[in-house]
Amino acid sequence: MMTTPDDYWYEEETQEICGIKVPPIVNDFIEHQPSIVDRFYTKLYNVPPNKPDEPQQILFHSNRICLVGLAKEHVAFEKGIRSVSFEVGKFDRSENKVSGRKKSGGMILQADSTLALVTCVDDSVYKVRSCVQGKLVEVNDRIVNDPDMLRLSGEGYVAIVMPKLEHCDALRERLLDEKAYHKMRENK
Repeated sequence: MMTTPDDYWYEEETQEICGIKVPPIVNDFIEHQPSIVDRFYTKLYNVPPNKPDEPQQILFHSNRICLVGLAKEHVAFEKGIRSVSFEVGKFDRSENKVSGRKKSGGMILQADSTLALVTCVDDSVYKVRSCVQGKLVEVNDRIVNDPDMLRLSGEGYVAIVMPKLEHCDALRERLLDEKAYHKMRENK
C-alpha cells in the first residue's frame, strides 16, 4: 500500500484538554512576523566622515556579538561586487582560529582595522573596516564564493567581532542607530 500526502495532512480540529477547549495551532501563523535580524539585533551604522558613500552596518546582539557588514547603501552594490578577499596586507583574516568561551586565539582588532577587501566590477577596491574594537571570532567564508550574499541582512555579514564588555556602551554611543542613520541619509 502506497502512502499519499493526504495521509500526513494535519486535520485542524478543536481539542478538549482538561475540560478546556483548545483551538488548533494551525491558525497561530503570524503573517508579518519580524525577521530574526529585526527581532534579535540592533542595527548600528558607521559612516566614515570623509567617505559618506561607504557606510557599514553592525548588527549588535544582546550577547554583545557584532556582525559587521556593508550597509545596503554602500557604493560597491551600485558598481557590482566581483570578489571579496580576507587577505589584508600580511594577515589572512580567514586563518583566524578561536577556541573556548572567551574566544582565545582571536585576532585583536581596532575600530579602523581592515577585515576584508571588496573588489568591484570596475576594479575599484573598498576596505571593510571592523568598526568595533574587540576580538575577531569568525569571518564569513561563504561570501568569497558568493559575493552577492553581502546584500542579505544577517547572512551577508563579513565578520563576527566580540567587543569587550566595557566597550559596548561606548560603541553604541559612537555608532548611529537606524533612525539617526536614515535621517542622515535623507539630509545627504
